[in-house]
Amino acid sequence: MGAVGWWQLVRFLHVTGAVLWVGGQLALSLVVLPLARRLLAEEERDRLAADVGRRFGILTGALFLPMQLGTGWALGWHRGATWASLSEPGYGRTLAAKLGLFAVVMLLAAAHGWAHAKCRPDLARTLAVASLVGSLGIVLLATALPAT
Repeated sequence: MGAVGWWQLVRFLHVTGAVLWVGGQLALSLVVLPLARRLLAEEERDRLAADVGRRFGILTGALFLPMQLGTGWALGWHRGATWASLSEPGYGRTLAAKLGLFAVVMLLAAAHGWAHAKCRPDLARTLAVASLVGSLGIVLLATALPAT
């Protein structure tokens, strides 16, 4: 087994960012919020959810998003992806679908934050679920892309 090269490190950072983003969404949705609903009074639960959501949003904007955009761009460049190649069968179309779904998920996540801030809990929950499902779709598409 040889030494880890530059592109393996870039790919590792890209995958790690995805794991933290999707894993964070899953942990919040499947562990933290159900326990908060069961164990905390409504006011405490709402404050916890708002504080956790705000912190996750800050980490997303400051860490996850820049890391995903930077490493994703670098991996695409290394693979030779161009705007024109995104319409080609195979790698290009799969990458285009992943990028499109990523853009939709980021919009859904932003809309979730807006709905939560505007005290629209049903809409916020729907947008959170849609964002999570979209994130899982991104991971599925990513598994179809060959390693660079």
